[in-house]
Amino acid sequence: MSETILVTGAAGQLGQRVIHHLIENYRVAPANIVAATRSPEKLATLAAKGVITRKADFDDAASLEAAFAGVDRLLIISTDALDTPGKRLTQHKAAVAAAVKAGVKHIAYTSMPSPDNSLVTFAPDHLGTENAIKESDIPYAIVRDAWYHDNYLHSMPHNLQAGKWFTSAGDGKISTISRDDCALAIASVLAAGSTGIYTLTGKQSLTPKEIAAIATEATGKPLDVVPVNDEQLGQGMRGAGLPGFVADMLVSADANIRAGKFDIVTDDFTRLTGREPQTLKDYFVANKAALSA
Repeated sequence: MSETILVTGAAGQLGQRVIHHLIENYRVAPANIVAATRSPEKLATLAAKGVITRKADFDDAASLEAAFAGVDRLLIISTDALDTPGKRLTQHKAAVAAAVKAGVKHIAYTSMPSPDNSLVTFAPDHLGTENAIKESDIPYAIVRDAWYHDNYLHSMPHNLQAGKWFTSAGDGKISTISRDDCALAIASVLAAGSTGIYTLTGKQSLTPKEIAAIATEATGKPLDVVPVNDEQLGQGMRGAGLPGFVADMLVSADANIRAGKFDIVTDDFTRLTGREPQTLKDYFVANKAALSA
């Protein structure tokens, strides 16, 4: 293929893996890939492979327009601007507008499952971005990534060390998937120019008790699930030093699980990649050292 593919957030974990899979799994020539980020100097390793690097600042519309010039397929990876309500949606809309001005032919966007029916604090950002893309009249692919396996590495080591996991998710279920698997599927979409809406999940939904049992099996450390309400969970997180907006986000995620709104399983990952997604058990076993830290 000769289409030029641009990946925003290319210095981030997801962006790096998408580019890796474009090159290694889908044989896209590095010269046809543009890696964009606010700080292009962080992309020296990619540049050494022949990947084009450009500056793209979501708070600078002119930089976005310049970065997107000559690009056929654009991946907008949702930004991490979660501390100020509405900021991320403003950034994403600026990127869509810049894509229209630059004549981009295809947009892919990393969203979340069912953003129109979610209790998660950042769901409106995703829903608003999806709508802006649809209204742009540019052919699009919306890739809704489920909660990452990887997210458990932030809190699960502490939980396992203490032997207790405080959660307000109740008996709700959630299907998770690895960040790397999401990157592989996104790379497939970009390489093929696929259109439509895809929801990337694991093969099964699990309750907190089932997840705790998997963590125990992988590490040998017992883990008791301790039910709390949303207020108690939020207070505990703030007491542990988490910023308020992060605590609110995590509490809203537990509420979403409890309400059954993360209990979604699809075969979209397999349809896009021809592979089976990595199970949470295999992910925990592969990351036993990090979980046991």
